[in-house]
Amino acid sequence: MLATAIGNDLKGKLSLLMYAAAIPAAFFHEWISDALYAAVALMWLVPDRRIESRLS
Repeated sequence: MLATAIGNDLKGKLSLLMYAAAIPAAFFHEWISDALYAAVALMWLVPDRRIESRLS
């Protein structure tokens, strides 16, 4: 039930990509890396409406 609600999981793939980009960015500009980490954390604070609609 949960897997069908999530679908292709764009949020999960995007967060993994942002984490992967933040690691090499830390060697050049630390603030870019910090911004990417913060963006991932903020992105996951927003509740996923797809899950809530399937569970209710």
